Amino acid sequence: MTKESYTIQQIAEILNGKSFLDHPQAHIKSLIIDSRSLADAPHSLFFAIKAQRDGHQFIANAYQQGIRNFVVSQAVDTKQFPAANWIEVPDTLEALQQLVAFHRSQYALKVIGITGSNGKTIVKEWLYQLLSADEQVVRSPKSYNSQIGVALAVWQLNLHHQLGIFEAGISKPHEMEKLANIIQPTIGVLTNIREAHDEGFASKEEKLKEKLKLFKDVETFVYAPEHILTKDLELPGKHQFTWSFVQSADLQITKVMTENSSTRILANYQNKEIAVVVPFTDAASIENVVICWATLLAMGYAAEEVVARLSKLNRVAMRLQLVNGIDQCSLIDDSYSADISSLAIALDFLNQQNQHPKRTLILSDLQETGKTADQLYQEIALLLKQKQINRLIGVGEHITAHAHLFEMEKSFFKDTDDFLNHVAQLNFNHETILVKGARKFEFERIIKRLAQKIHDTVLEINLNALLNNLQSYKTKLAPGVKTMAMVKAFSYGSGSFEIANLLQHHKVDYLTVAYVDEGITLRKAGITLPLMVMSPEPSAFDAMLRYKLEPEIYSLELLREFLHFLPEGVNNFPVHLKLDTGMHRLGFQEEHLAELLHLLKGNQKLKVVSVFTHLVATDDAQHDAFTEQQVASYQSMYQQIVAELGYSPIRHVLNTSGISRWPKYQFDMVRLGIGLYGFDAAQKSLDELQTVAVLKTTISQIKHLAAGETVGYSRRGVLPNGGTIATIKIGYADGYSRAFGNGVGKMLVGGKLVPTIGSICMDMCMLDITGLSLNVGDEVIVFNHQHSIVDLAKAIGTIPYEILTNVSQRVKRVYYFE
Repeated sequence: MTKESYTIQQIAEILNGKSFLDHPQAHIKSLIIDSRSLADAPHSLFFAIKAQRDGHQFIANAYQQGIRNFVVSQAVDTKQFPAANWIEVPDTLEALQQLVAFHRSQYALKVIGITGSNGKTIVKEWLYQLLSADEQVVRSPKSYNSQIGVALAVWQLNLHHQLGIFEAGISKPHEMEKLANIIQPTIGVLTNIREAHDEGFASKEEKLKEKLKLFKDVETFVYAPEHILTKDLELPGKHQFTWSFVQSADLQITKVMTENSSTRILANYQNKEIAVVVPFTDAASIENVVICWATLLAMGYAAEEVVARLSKLNRVAMRLQLVNGIDQCSLIDDSYSADISSLAIALDFLNQQNQHPKRTLILSDLQETGKTADQLYQEIALLLKQKQINRLIGVGEHITAHAHLFEMEKSFFKDTDDFLNHVAQLNFNHETILVKGARKFEFERIIKRLAQKIHDTVLEINLNALLNNLQSYKTKLAPGVKTMAMVKAFSYGSGSFEIANLLQHHKVDYLTVAYVDEGITLRKAGITLPLMVMSPEPSAFDAMLRYKLEPEIYSLELLREFLHFLPEGVNNFPVHLKLDTGMHRLGFQEEHLAELLHLLKGNQKLKVVSVFTHLVATDDAQHDAFTEQQVASYQSMYQQIVAELGYSPIRHVLNTSGISRWPKYQFDMVRLGIGLYGFDAAQKSLDELQTVAVLKTTISQIKHLAAGETVGYSRRGVLPNGGTIATIKIGYADGYSRAFGNGVGKMLVGGKLVPTIGSICMDMCMLDITGLSLNVGDEVIVFNHQHSIVDLAKAIGTIPYEILTNVSQRVKRVYYFE
């Protein structure tokens, strides 16, 4: 039984579930957990998994998208979904894992299973680079190593494959047994045991024991003895192969020498010295190279052959990068790999972008897949049609030979040089362009040609981290509580439509901006969510009407002006009432209610969709009594409003810190702001939140100064004993405040925290790098997870909001999705 031959009837038998099958012979090729990521709907099986969101809530949407096969864990009114097949099981996630474990058992092939604290994905990708010349390899797409990701990765197995490489990650006990049953590795690779996910385990020893469960039945186990933290542990594997930098091992590293952009690694293997030169210099990459070196030797490859292959390793780009392109385009850079699995992932990311009406794909020939060229490009053509790609630009002989399969606007070029020679004739304009290419095509040259020139100072936005933070807060909410996300002030300095697209895609209920022009920008970029405007100027009322923006009404004067403006024929226009319960900034106080309700009662032009207030100190326990007083005042005013209106608008009072500290006041909706970006004053530990933004720049010049020389304006920077300074490309016009001058501010260079020296200039500033070995062009981190905006805010007596929102618009935003 192969993957292509499963019928829904056979799957029902494998899962031993209660089945209701209208079409028992329906063929299943794809497993789906997200109704937004469909490819081949007629042959897809939707698992309604209860995770951060309940998949059962999206059954109707999946059905509308063409899905007719479902696995559920609760009763569904099947009459609403004619001609659909249903399998009911106790747990849909366990059913997914059970099905894929069965699928894996149908194939007798070598499988490398990889786990550890760090480096899993890089090791997996490098092993793929090293081994794919010999065998047809299937591997985990991107970093698919979770309870769901592993199942979706292993489902790819088919008869063409000779070797599998899958990674597995866990964050708490009793997870690895399930992944081991799915992967069923024959070779086990442990990368390392470090701090990542320590919080889920009682100790590092417990974490190690849990991870080793992946390897319980392997033939060969590859590991470093220093990562085995307890001596009485029984190691898995009929054979073990060891590597180490610090002790005797099968592959013992004796010396590591870094020169410019490469590293020479010397090792002792079978009593002989062997050496390899690799194009990497950082410690993490060197360790990952050694792990791959050991794995190939353990698999029986000759030492000389392994050394030759390692020297040709390419750096792995794990992130999709979204940047501004030429001619009002948005550019998605995925230019270093091309295979069918990662193409589907990249197309889903492309489809999240709504800022341009046209979606364009620049695609090279794909790497060997084990399928015939006809089969491969037929599958790609179907995928592009299902993902509604408007334009294809193919680069390479094979994709060009199959041009007839693609039913869309299209053009083809024999190689990258041919494309670049004709790029001016392609007339890119207001498009979102995904660039997806195998490494040999050097598509980074296409990115360089199509991207807007980027200032060396950039704000990198990690969209995965933002999504993690969103889901972290959603898990705190009671069922049915809505989420309003604050995207005012350019999304706290992080971007406009880029952030809003992600939030819209992941089903927040409302977005909020400060001013009308921010809302118009989002509407023009394809954002369709309800949008509340906090400061609706009367001069912009007409634009609010045209762009369906919902005003916050906070005063009698504003309400009268808006009612006067609304033309005849407009009914039930949505507005939000703000009540002042103690902030004393904007909002109706209780003495205003009588006149407010007089204006609203029976008025058909408006509909009050929400009533809210701003709690002033939800993060501070010393003001808890005042918070309770505010909520009591709000509830009293709300009840008076409801009694007069005759209906119940949405209630919301909680901001980010309120979500964390005041769950009993979630009411109907919460407002999530700075927490999206990884900061919450109410949380003592922010381990569950991730840093979203990294501000970085580069060194322009390095100077060695004599004792007593000064630096910068007014000679404020003094080096009494002399030293070395670096001039870097960021100043107060970029948002790096003058208050950071003269050693108040610090930045990370080469992993070391160094102080500013002298005054901060408009476009640059200087760092004291005495004692460090650095070069012009080296990266400088202004803030990240290690040196956070909280640290910067404390240094100059302000708050994280100000640090983030002060980053100038001239600093280019680069968005990453892993």
